[in-house]
Amino acid sequence: MTQTFKTQRRVEFRDTDAARMAHFSVFFVFMEQAEHELLRHLGLSVMSRDDEGPISFPRVGARCDYQRSVKFEDVLDIEVSIVRLGEKSVTYEFNFSHNGHPVASGQTTTVCCRFDEDGTPTSVSIPEWMVQKLSAVTV
Repeated sequence: MTQTFKTQRRVEFRDTDAARMAHFSVFFVFMEQAEHELLRHLGLSVMSRDDEGPISFPRVGARCDYQRSVKFEDVLDIEVSIVRLGEKSVTYEFNFSHNGHPVASGQTTTVCCRFDEDGTPTSVSIPEWMVQKLSAVTV
């Protein structure tokens, strides 16, 4: 059964602009934090390793659309799901709300990569053991 992962994030003072509203840019940080929480929940990490070496998922796309503002001390509810689990890429969807009202929605797309000794990434197929875990939140 597919389910959405849910987490929360409080808007901290450092996240706000001069009007004490959450700055648009922090939603990208919130999305990354929620993705990392989801991966930990699934027993994964943004930096993994298997018999073939290190695996990570650099971002190749990110967007966020805003419906309403939130301010310092507001607690955001964040729902995360995977809307596309490809052979080499994962697209996450994030829906933010506050007190039941939509605040923002966004997506990030990441690509599974292995890294050689000098840190150069090469895209590879997502290992089957990861696909099985990620499928739990794929819609």
